[in-house]
Amino acid sequence: MIVAGIDIGSSSAKAVIMEDNEIISSSIIPTGPSSSETAQRVMDKALTNGLSLKDVQYIVSTGYGRINVPFAQKNITEISCHARGIVAVFPDARTILDMGGQDCKAIRINEKGNVLKFLMNEKCAAGTGRYLERIAVALNIPLDDIGSLSLKSETPAEISSYCTVFAEGDAITLLRQGTPVNDILAGVCESLAERTQILIKRLGLVEEFSICGGIAKNIGIVKRLERNLGVKSYIAPEPQIIGALGAALLAKDLARKTLV
Repeated sequence: MIVAGIDIGSSSAKAVIMEDNEIISSSIIPTGPSSSETAQRVMDKALTNGLSLKDVQYIVSTGYGRINVPFAQKNITEISCHARGIVAVFPDARTILDMGGQDCKAIRINEKGNVLKFLMNEKCAAGTGRYLERIAVALNIPLDDIGSLSLKSETPAEISSYCTVFAEGDAITLLRQGTPVNDILAGVCESLAERTQILIKRLGLVEEFSICGGIAKNIGIVKRLERNLGVKSYIAPEPQIIGALGAALLAKDLARKTLV
């Protein structure tokens, strides 16, 4: 049985194709202006080794653009898909932090991956990937380098603005004042980690704790969250595809029901 999950996020689109219980391919591309076209492109990229769309028996879509995936048999919220994906990789996970491009979600799950409770950030793009993207552009720093560079600072700068636009202005002002870039990046990561831990504490942290989404690749934020929360975080080898993985697993369940 071949199934697929597609996660159309605000910043990136992900696809996972599974045969039985194994991932046979996956892909990640930037999200374009059209969710339907993005879905086709990310699926085409994942269809390798001679596979075509007609070979996939069931497809579940998720993410903010999920309703615009024309070839999906069903769309399911990203909360449920991330929960299912995480528990497949880390069966003992009970608290999930999903840090995406434009929102941040704290999710509590049970041993079956069922969602018990969740909270989302409530203020624009603060505490999300978009926040870091704006900072990277403002400081002319590769996005992927922010985390590692931030850990080289011993005196993090003060980034007090909650709003992404104002925080970007703070970073530029500090740079013009001669503040070392690593200190500015450390301040940015400290600020984001502090806001995120508030969300997790409101939810109530239950171990084990796992992080997924693009920001899970930022070692500077991950290390600060672990320090602030006093826990170790569990992160999949490719944390961005967790939602698509969960969608594919749910597709497998739904496909089996149709065969009964």
